[in-house]
Amino acid sequence: MVLVCSFMMISSEGEKADAFTNQVIQHGATGEDVIELQSRLQYIGYYNGKIDGVFGWGTYWALRNFQYEFGLPIDGLAGAETKEKLVKASKYNKKFVQEQIQKGKKFSHYGGTDLSKQKGTGGGGGGKPAQQPKETPSKPTAANTPNGFSQNDIQIMANAVYGEARGEPYEGQVAVAAVILNRIDSASFPNTAAGVIFEPGAFTAVADGQIYLTPNDKAREAVLDAINGWDPSSNALYYFNPVTATSDWIWSRPQIKQIGKHIFCN
Repeated sequence: MVLVCSFMMISSEGEKADAFTNQVIQHGATGEDVIELQSRLQYIGYYNGKIDGVFGWGTYWALRNFQYEFGLPIDGLAGAETKEKLVKASKYNKKFVQEQIQKGKKFSHYGGTDLSKQKGTGGGGGGKPAQQPKETPSKPTAANTPNGFSQNDIQIMANAVYGEARGEPYEGQVAVAAVILNRIDSASFPNTAAGVIFEPGAFTAVADGQIYLTPNDKAREAVLDAINGWDPSSNALYYFNPVTATSDWIWSRPQIKQIGKHIFCN
């Protein structure tokens, strides 16, 4: 009876009764459920990536941000509770999304703009999201972020900088951000911020959970300074704390300089 009532409530808000399947959606998943997940996260501003039905790290990070902001367990899994909250907080125009995918078009935040006004799209439903994430003047958006980095990219890099180097001098925080960018540009590493940061074993802050601490404005400013071209690391791809580092491999890397407690190297 409870299940029937919940479906009726969703339908009364203009949603289809069969929103999502009963499967838990997790990293590595593909298909219609992932398309709906990405679309709903994009609708309320948590996901800036391509809607492609592939649950990659960008989708994972966006989902965790959503779970954090909405008071849900932060596990990166779209289970029943998370999906129910997403359905209530967003809308999903399946026909429009499928049409754009079939046309090979890239689009972002489709829910926040009247569909008839979007570049390269035709009429249809749309309207403003049921709930928008809170913005502050210091929080960069995709529209004003340099070099094409999205708000989600800035957020995840700020989290990494804060988790890895919040006790370091500002120059050292910019240097950590620069290392992330240098890896993105390197053929030896993933080519996205999320891919670099969540690469297994790459960052201590991911391993110990400090990646999920809320970054301060200084961490975000450090990321933006690095994106704008300041690289105190001198093109380093690695860094380590000589007091705590136990890996013989990291000590074997050619060292460039030390900033604060971190030695930067290649």
